[in-house]
Amino acid sequence: MVRIHRKIQTDTLRLLVFDLDGTLIDSSKDLCNSVNATLEHFGLRPLPDQQIATFIGDGAGMLIRRALLVPGELPAGIHEEDEEFFQQALEYFLVWYRAHKLDYTRVYAGVMESLEAIAEAQNRPAMVVLTNKPVGPARAICEGLGLAKYFEAICGGDSFATKKPDPEGLLHLMDRIGARPETTLMIGDSEVDVKTARNVGAWSMGCSFGLSPESMREAKPDIEVEHAAQWVEVLGAQIGVKRG
Repeated sequence: MVRIHRKIQTDTLRLLVFDLDGTLIDSSKDLCNSVNATLEHFGLRPLPDQQIATFIGDGAGMLIRRALLVPGELPAGIHEEDEEFFQQALEYFLVWYRAHKLDYTRVYAGVMESLEAIAEAQNRPAMVVLTNKPVGPARAICEGLGLAKYFEAICGGDSFATKKPDPEGLLHLMDRIGARPETTLMIGDSEVDVKTARNVGAWSMGCSFGLSPESMREAKPDIEVEHAAQWVEVLGAQIGVKRG
């Protein structure tokens, strides 16, 4: 089902900005495994995957910090203000994740077909990725899963001085493509993506099949979809998608 909370002017769209984790790919298992490998390395107990999944969305640093700040997790003698320890944990996590980023990560059903349909559309908008994941793993994952060919740019949480929902990255991509807020659509699975769009006056589409459906709904996107195939349902006729 497609839920329309505010009608998007799809016929004027020039730029589609996709989140990565929870929108294009299901990466939760590899992220959870990497967090638990980090916790175990520092002598801490692993956490349930469901709990770790709620920590995803604001970048690797916040993911590790949230996991370590679970009550009772920090090692003896380590305090919340110990930035050196958090940095060590983050570095270990990143090394582990880079080696295991494609163990279980998969493209969501309908994503490839929708991207292909949009790419072949008569009035094709430009497509880019803006994620809070570090840009190195983000680009490697997109290459490894065959997604990279669809995007004019893939930007990560370390591509700019700030991360989503700060508008810096989105504004940079809009300027690069020559898009205005009213011709830009942000597609993501969490409140971070909805707020990023709102912070520049762009349109937003929430994906309830992702990692943070509750926070996404609370943020009230303009449109909500339950499956990636519905991207084409929303955009199709207006951008001239070819029907097979």
